Amino acid sequence: MDTLDSNSRFRIAELVLDEHTVTRRSPDVEHERKVAIFDLLEENSFAPEGSDGGPYLLHLAIEENRLVFDIKLENGEDHGKIILSLSPFRKIIKDYFLICESYYDAIKTAAPAQIEAIDMGRRGLHNEGSELLKMRLAGKVEIDFDTARRLFTLICVLHIKG
Repeated sequence: MDTLDSNSRFRIAELVLDEHTVTRRSPDVEHERKVAIFDLLEENSFAPEGSDGGPYLLHLAIEENRLVFDIKLENGEDHGKIILSLSPFRKIIKDYFLICESYYDAIKTAAPAQIEAIDMGRRGLHNEGSELLKMRLAGKVEIDFDTARRLFTLICVLHIKG
């Protein structure tokens, strides 16, 4: 399924983040959110188990310490919910936030080699979180790695409290 193109029926056509707990974000985080949503909607692979196809409307939320994927068909018809515990993601998200903070501080004053080293660590943690998401969704929704990366970014954004 990794080779599905963006015109496929197995894709997210619209995404809504449940951001009721968010009051303010830094410009860097807001930029990351916008880019992740734009890139995700431009190209993604999203195939719920047993589905005849979409496109899908995805409402992504955190409720009671759980990650909720509320999936609807393009016509608004409910297609199901996937609920995942956030516990397996906690350490990666915490570490990712710490390294992102270091990265944003470093780009202001650090040498290019130091910035590159921090960025490599940041990308490594992001990849680890993406693989974990892909694994946790296995048997529920098949997604490609790029879709997992963009969704992981948005899961991190949902964790930021104002």
